[in-house]
Amino acid sequence: MTSCMSAPATQPDAQRHSPSGTPASSEACPKSEYKIGPGDELDIFVFNEKELSGDVPVRPDGFISMPLIDRMPATGKTPSELARAIEERLKQYLRSPKVNVIVTHFVGMLAEQIQIVGQGVEKPLALPYKNGTKVMDVVIQAGALSPYASLNHARIVRKAADGKLTEIRVRLGDLLNKGDISQNKDMCPGDVLVIPESMF
Repeated sequence: MTSCMSAPATQPDAQRHSPSGTPASSEACPKSEYKIGPGDELDIFVFNEKELSGDVPVRPDGFISMPLIDRMPATGKTPSELARAIEERLKQYLRSPKVNVIVTHFVGMLAEQIQIVGQGVEKPLALPYKNGTKVMDVVIQAGALSPYASLNHARIVRKAADGKLTEIRVRLGDLLNKGDISQNKDMCPGDVLVIPESMF
């Protein structure tokens, strides 16, 4: 990703481009319910069954364990989908179980995390996506940038629903040094913020 060339400086800053150079879609982030990922912490409540309720971690293999359920896949499911799956398993022991799943600590699926990479970044970083996340939020969490970072040639690489990649130019230098909030663009699940290093 870091070897990709940034868009020519003669192109309008706000214009979006695909890797082939054609204008990309300006659609907002697709609306989707949060999908559970490894490392998430869940609060699982089974109605009228206190001994079956409690905090449950999602293991690195994507499974959870709880009383009466030794191994249940959780990764990739929404909280409501996991709740229905737990109910189905508990029907062996309970009559009409009612389950509620709340995510209390978010990590998320790898494919939906936001990544910041490039030679202009001191340390590549992956962050869980949160609704409303913007470029500035990602930069703040990334911490120190390289003193040679080419801030005004940063870009967001985004995968569309059809699998095609698009690039969105971000003039980080104008955002950080001039307060140009028009460059504080929305981030979507799975976005990659690329900050290259200046060539001279």
